Amino acid sequence: MVRLLITGMSGVGKSSVLRQLGERGHPTVDTDYGPWTTESGMWDDMLMGALLGESTELVVSGTVENQGDFYDRFDHVVLLSAPVSVLLDRVRQRTTNPYGSTAAEREEIRSNHASVEPLLRATATVEIDATQPLRHIVDRVEELLR
Repeated sequence: MVRLLITGMSGVGKSSVLRQLGERGHPTVDTDYGPWTTESGMWDDMLMGALLGESTELVVSGTVENQGDFYDRFDHVVLLSAPVSVLLDRVRQRTTNPYGSTAAEREEIRSNHASVEPLLRATATVEIDATQPLRHIVDRVEELLR
């Protein structure tokens, strides 16, 4: 059984990958929704600790400042990456999440792509090019779950 974290910048496709994995029968948790983060935007230590302590197979999605505190509980940390132009296009077009709809949020995405993504890349165990068709990305993640 494998526990896997999918991380990356806003608009890279984390939620889409997670949704497809769920449809394929894998247990998933999208930490962008529900009780997983505190008001400060960090993962709740108690909730995440309990989730990862009780789950032997799980795909978690999210990008938060303290995610590295939990890396030792994941078998793989998968970074989905794409050029910033792709991310900005995707957030402009999406209808499932309002983040990225303002100029200030898009500037934050640009800034995070330059400053945060390199940190994620340095700690990821696998990087997947998220400009590929969704099914290819999901297939690749699913290989890691075997």
